[in-house]
Amino acid sequence: TERMKERSSRFDTLRHSLAGMIRSPKAMLGSSTSFFDVIPTSERPLADQEWYHGAIPRTEAQELLRQQGDFLVRESHGKPGEYVLSVFSDEQRRHFIIQYADSQYRFEGTGFSTIPQLIEHHFSTKQVITKKSGVVLLNPVVKDKKWILNHEDVTLGDLLGKGNFGEVFKGTLQRDKTPVAVKTCKEDLPPELKIRFLSEARILKQYDHPNIVKLIGVCTQRQPIYIVMELVPGGDFLSFLRKKKDELKTKQLVRFAVDAAAGMAYLESKNCIHRDLAARNCLVGEGSVLKISDFGMSRQEDDGVYSSSGLKQIPIKWTAPEALNYGRYSSESDVWSYGILLWETFSLGVCPYPGMTNQQAREQVEKGYRMACPQRCPDDVYKVMQRCWQYNPEDRPKFSELQRDLAAIKKK
Repeated sequence: TERMKERSSRFDTLRHSLAGMIRSPKAMLGSSTSFFDVIPTSERPLADQEWYHGAIPRTEAQELLRQQGDFLVRESHGKPGEYVLSVFSDEQRRHFIIQYADSQYRFEGTGFSTIPQLIEHHFSTKQVITKKSGVVLLNPVVKDKKWILNHEDVTLGDLLGKGNFGEVFKGTLQRDKTPVAVKTCKEDLPPELKIRFLSEARILKQYDHPNIVKLIGVCTQRQPIYIVMELVPGGDFLSFLRKKKDELKTKQLVRFAVDAAAGMAYLESKNCIHRDLAARNCLVGEGSVLKISDFGMSRQEDDGVYSSSGLKQIPIKWTAPEALNYGRYSSESDVWSYGILLWETFSLGVCPYPGMTNQQAREQVEKGYRMACPQRCPDDVYKVMQRCWQYNPEDRPKFSELQRDLAAIKKK
């Protein structure tokens, strides 16, 4: 039936989610653009329509709607198989369920056999969505194809490891034989983890810095979905420290610290809060360049502050007191975590607060305890560490200061 054709599979829902969530802010088209310049013929399936964003969350849809008449269609998160038109109208984001009855899709009044035909009708005639709302469709919000790859564009190689969301493989980009890392998403992930998987690609596409791992693209045409990233050959920093501990000189450790501070200063300038900074989430690239990775918990906030409730999957020993106590995350809480990363670096991969459980470490920190200087750590680097562990967030240094101070130490 026509309705069955319109329904995406669970995989289709996720793949269109990803394509929608990485839409570029520049992909907004004015009302002067012809409908057929923007939207493929209405005879094509819903999934192929550029204004169809899959099952992106309502909050994500609202962020994409910025001008009068901006619109997109998405699948309802709460009711898979039900479709919603989201529109910006009169300074409000409005959401209309697309009704389906008697093999016809409609808002009110005239029905059509497919959703693309329904949207084409309202876009081209400027007929209001409902008489009560007076909402008119002006600007389709389309997906950015820059980041979309086909599965055939990537050849998978060896398994590199397993992450929170699925497996990570070494791969090759066919067009120029570039080595890549490919993250895959498990189908049976809980919804909140799927959103985190998608948000990592959405965040990374905005950034370009030598100390931040680079996004190359996403493969969304069939399962499993891939996030394709630059391959960082040295692997994760924690394993690197433990494996090379007898070879690493203090000057090299300071250089790693400078790299991490530079990457985090860049994120700080973008109001991006990482929330999971640790040696395990950094990578070592060619020339022993350290790169910040794993943005699954990251948030980009206009005011640089993110509030969270609950302690689910929180890395206790790396997390600042105000984040543990009040769910308050900021660049300042990332600075605390950076202090722990410094300690991991100069202890050559020892787990923080050795001999303590998470709860014991948390209690001791509240009482004023701070870890001692690692054996290989210069005194001036330990002083930097201690500044990162100031109890009051406002007393901690900015990442830009940390980068400057550690670069000066490196030159000594």
